[in-house]
Amino acid sequence: MIGQMLEGRYRIDAPIARGGMSMVFRGVDTRLDRPVAIKVMDPKFAGDPQFLSRFEFEARAVAKLKHPSLVAVYDQGIDGDHPFLIMELVEGGTLRELLRERGPMPPHAVHAVAGPVLAAVGVAHSAGLVHRDIKPENVLISDAGEVKIADFGLVRAVAAANTTSASVILGTAAYLSPEQVTSGTADSRSDVYSFGVLIFEMLTNQVPFSGDTALSVAFQRIDNDVPSPSGVIAGVPQEFDQLVTTATAREPAHRFADANEMAAQLRHVATTLHIPDYRVPAPLESAEHLSASYQATPEHEGRAPRAGAALPGSAQPTRHPPRPAAHTKVMTAQHGLPEFGPPIHPEQPQLPQPGRSWSHTTPPRNSRRTVWVWVAIVALLTLLVGAGGWWLGFGRYTAVPPIAGLDTDQAIAALERVGFETQLRQRASETIPPGGVVGTDPSAGSKITKGSTVSVLVSNGRPRVPDITPGDTVSTVNTVIRDNGLQPVDAGAVHSTAPEGTVARVEPASGTVLPMGAQVKVFRSKGSQPVQVPDVRGLTTAEATRTLTDAGIEVRETEMQFDRSIDADLAIGTSPPAGVTVQSGDSVGLLVSNAIDMPDVRGWSVANAREKLQSLGLKVVVKQLAQIDSSLVISQTPAIGVNVEAGSTVTVIALP
Repeated sequence: MIGQMLEGRYRIDAPIARGGMSMVFRGVDTRLDRPVAIKVMDPKFAGDPQFLSRFEFEARAVAKLKHPSLVAVYDQGIDGDHPFLIMELVEGGTLRELLRERGPMPPHAVHAVAGPVLAAVGVAHSAGLVHRDIKPENVLISDAGEVKIADFGLVRAVAAANTTSASVILGTAAYLSPEQVTSGTADSRSDVYSFGVLIFEMLTNQVPFSGDTALSVAFQRIDNDVPSPSGVIAGVPQEFDQLVTTATAREPAHRFADANEMAAQLRHVATTLHIPDYRVPAPLESAEHLSASYQATPEHEGRAPRAGAALPGSAQPTRHPPRPAAHTKVMTAQHGLPEFGPPIHPEQPQLPQPGRSWSHTTPPRNSRRTVWVWVAIVALLTLLVGAGGWWLGFGRYTAVPPIAGLDTDQAIAALERVGFETQLRQRASETIPPGGVVGTDPSAGSKITKGSTVSVLVSNGRPRVPDITPGDTVSTVNTVIRDNGLQPVDAGAVHSTAPEGTVARVEPASGTVLPMGAQVKVFRSKGSQPVQVPDVRGLTTAEATRTLTDAGIEVRETEMQFDRSIDADLAIGTSPPAGVTVQSGDSVGLLVSNAIDMPDVRGWSVANAREKLQSLGLKVVVKQLAQIDSSLVISQTPAIGVNVEAGSTVTVIALP
């Protein structure tokens, strides 16, 4: 396809990488005269309306996302037999190429790569999108040190294709979550698992599971936890071990809820370890760099670049790289740099010497009986392997039955009947009455191992902000908020007496009834520090509360007091008073004036004046010549506008 024009606008100049379903080229948008990356899908998808519809939908969804670490999507279309995607060209290389050049990465380099990519994936998760194929080939590092994530939505588009077999596991085996292997389902927690494996690989330069086939690699994670990186390579901090362990928990509910929550924990780890800022170097001998030296001439059209083509500015010869462990082939070269550690060189194949050939010996002749014995042994082994493969791949899995709408006892009985353990969890619902079963986690139809624990989700009525105890873990609080039908949002860190990194508070307050799916702000604690109680005298109650909150102090209670110099409903002060040093996150009492502003009742009838003053909590003494309620008030004490205390006596003089 070198030299071809797509839709008369996009010129294909050079190949960059090849995968099982697509090819990535360097190209030019001739209308805007800008370099672009062109992903051309396999022609078999061109006639598949299901794929084309999903392909267009995913491209539109990703194009709406805005984040500097997301590879921008410019256009999509189909030219003849070639569905294609036009993307931002990142001039640099992939994380896979960087790991191959430099070996395991130290914590500061891991943080510099993972931080921006997690933030970008978090933006997608907040928009309801899931990547489904996080791996080093999809993490791009530019020559300017920018880190970006590519290929959002392509796995989902391929999954929708009629040409895709239902039995195919989509995604890259080394990074799939257990639920992607067993049921093919994926949500934000599946991306979190893949990201945990990615961080493990960055720290150790190897994946946690390996095997002879992609299927064997995929199925290992169902019964095995991802090991700690420090057990593979010395010197990895325990904070990174814990980050990987939480991200790769086999039960989705035990992981970070999404990339935003994982990013927050990574920031906490970086702060704890005092990790410095770091600019990630791009791989020098990358496929993208090699493609830049390719010139599309008539004699070269349709060919890949020469294997020995020198990179711009480099006088060193290149070598063929090993084929990457994932499903993407890249045209690149090998160049060791001791930045992250000793370079890891590929094993060189042992070829026969010139003039020599591989030797072999003729097997001895066997008797007929020996042949039949071996036939029987092979048949038995084949039967055992087949039975074992069936058990590992299918036999030990059972689909979660649908139980929505049943009562709790019926739901538990239905799950236990097919061999599952059960536990009860509350889940908000606007349609299922309290006490009714909303569904299960994992959802109905998911295939999981027999004996696994399935959560029965019981309706607790309309969505309301749950009770939150300061000091609860962020993941626990986020799960409870979601179970109540609401969406948790990271609102940043505030000073609090709760331990650093745990939940300080939520907004709106616990117990607030909200619409289904409404957002709840989750504030993380950044620990306490000494602060002085600010002076709030004369402020409104709302202003005083905001001033105290901004200082890191909570309002414990509001107490009404009388102060002649402070008008009603304004703050008198605090308890303890202003200037006292407390710890951020501590609570104080807010003192608010309950003074009564003396009204003007002159010219009123005695009856009306008495009713008005008594309604304010004041006692009334009337001085008049005759006890007539229609007499008019001509004077009053205390004077008009004076602040008086509830229960005070007001004297009025009336005539006649």
